[in-house]
Amino acid sequence: MKKITILSLDGGGIRGIISCIVLRYLEELLQQKDHPNAKLGDYFDMIAGSSTGGILASVLLYPDGNRKAKYSIQKAFDLYTEKGEDIFNVSLWESLINPFGLFSEKISQDNLERQLRDFFGDLELRDLIKPSLITSYDIENRKAKLFNTINAQQSQQNFLVRDICRATSAAPTYFSPVQIRSSYGQIFSLIDGGVFANNPTLCAYAEARKVAFANVLENPFKPNYPSVNDMIIISIGTGTEMRSYPFRKYQNAGKLAWVSPIIDILLSANAETVDYQLNQMFMTLGKRNRQNYYRINPSLRSASPEMDNVKKKNLEALIQAGLSYVEENSTLLNEIAEKLIKNKI
Repeated sequence: MKKITILSLDGGGIRGIISCIVLRYLEELLQQKDHPNAKLGDYFDMIAGSSTGGILASVLLYPDGNRKAKYSIQKAFDLYTEKGEDIFNVSLWESLINPFGLFSEKISQDNLERQLRDFFGDLELRDLIKPSLITSYDIENRKAKLFNTINAQQSQQNFLVRDICRATSAAPTYFSPVQIRSSYGQIFSLIDGGVFANNPTLCAYAEARKVAFANVLENPFKPNYPSVNDMIIISIGTGTEMRSYPFRKYQNAGKLAWVSPIIDILLSANAETVDYQLNQMFMTLGKRNRQNYYRINPSLRSASPEMDNVKKKNLEALIQAGLSYVEENSTLLNEIAEKLIKNKI
């Protein structure tokens, strides 16, 4: 039997460029080792994403006319580097009347929605080429809303991909919440899935346990309802940061002072906790299978930790952070590529 290969992509706004750089190198390895036109979407059995990771997942699983992956990761990289400034742009007037996003969302959603509409058009969730899991949070019903390709194909819970991407990237204080409608007419009021799963790897694992992959992928060599023993999981972050919050500065801080730090702490702590849990799960396996979980989260180095810093200097710093990781971890990435080739359908 072949393993179920799962790719999980963290949130992080424009820092998704780092994920693109790592994935581009991985895709180039697949092209060298397996097929010159290899695309990542054809090598993973499930792709999960939160926020910017949800957008990347949707790009990778976009279908061509033969139900194969249409786009390489380079398409997503181009989207970030060419359209990122438009998406995250804040005009001088907006910064004057709404300094630091204190009175309404920091960034207008209009540019983001236009770019998503132009790219995804009327593509539906059920049409993605593989099982997917994209996160968001329902603020009216106070529960997680997980967008699943399998559910979309088997029920009326189908959505436009552009609406899902808008929902998963509706980061509080950056973009306003959004209301989207299912194909059945049900309305959901949603914000960024990163508020509960900025690292969606554990969500992806839980969802994969429920999927009859052999049936869905029409391949008898893939297991139905896989256990952790049957999985290869690659989890990619958008950069680690070492920002410190001094005790003296915050021991008497009020709500306003805590807004930015608490968001930062919640997002990073969430990702670290999920990584710990997955590591512990895989450590219960035999020596060979315990090596099938990979957490890739490059150092930001000189890049800004801000999710909306689209200055040219910072974009280059994000690219360099990704390239530095690739150079220092080429052996590891080669190992992952070999496993993906061995386990592809």
